[in-house]
Amino acid sequence: MRLVSTVEFGTHLWRWLLPLAVVLTLLSVWGMALLLPLTDPYVQSVRAAVGDVSRGEQIYVMNCAGCHGVEGKGQVGPTLVQISRRRSQVQLIHQIVSGETPPMPKFQAQPQDMADLLSYLKRL
Repeated sequence: MRLVSTVEFGTHLWRWLLPLAVVLTLLSVWGMALLLPLTDPYVQSVRAAVGDVSRGEQIYVMNCAGCHGVEGKGQVGPTLVQISRRRSQVQLIHQIVSGETPPMPKFQAQPQDMADLLSYLKRL
């Protein structure tokens, strides 16, 4: 009878430990996915630079306004109005340089140019 109790206790314990282990694993992977971009030298350079809004506007008009509209309200591309409230700096940098969501092209900007563009996007 004692053996049965131990087996039941072990089975009951696994019912809690296994889901807990899965959740902790997923949280750690998710946390690493959030932290790894912060170690990227390009992202660090952009974040260290002080953006110039007027230069950012010029960069935006030349490279982004054709799809996102002069006022950022969207045309071919989605609206960028208040985009910095919906996306972090790192997410915006990744979106801009990756070109992972067609028809968005890759935009390989110097860190200062990216900082300028991000400063302008905060104003939309």
